[in-house]
Amino acid sequence: MTADSTFTLRDTGPAVEREVAGDLIRRGVKALPIFLALGFVGWGVDGVLSVAFAAGLILANFWVSAALLAWAARTSYSLLMGVTLFGFLVRLGAIVGAVMAVRNMDWVAAWPLGATLIVAHLGLLFWEARFVSASLAFPGLKPGSEE
Repeated sequence: MTADSTFTLRDTGPAVEREVAGDLIRRGVKALPIFLALGFVGWGVDGVLSVAFAAGLILANFWVSAALLAWAARTSYSLLMGVTLFGFLVRLGAIVGAVMAVRNMDWVAAWPLGATLIVAHLGLLFWEARFVSASLAFPGLKPGSEE
């Protein structure tokens, strides 16, 4: 193996990123009514709108992440590492930008927006971690983990 080929190695296996992201989004949509109800109880319609906006940001973030990682893995592992680090920073900046763009609007309630962004992001990651297979025999989701 030469130094040149090290930078051009790429993944030719199944695209597990989209499978995991699709499952994560499915689980997020299942949990969304609970967050919406909490937003309504605490802040009324503004709470519901804020929670819905935050949930949209979260689910879009996970989907964009999966799409970028799948594309980068097919291109080269070097690009995959760059997309992993810098893609996270860019997506985090996009979330901050989206929140900053709407923060002064009448329908925004800061607490449900912020709490949903933090709790739902981490909660979905921990929930999904239970269903991800860490074996080469079953890349992606564990067999039988679809509910």
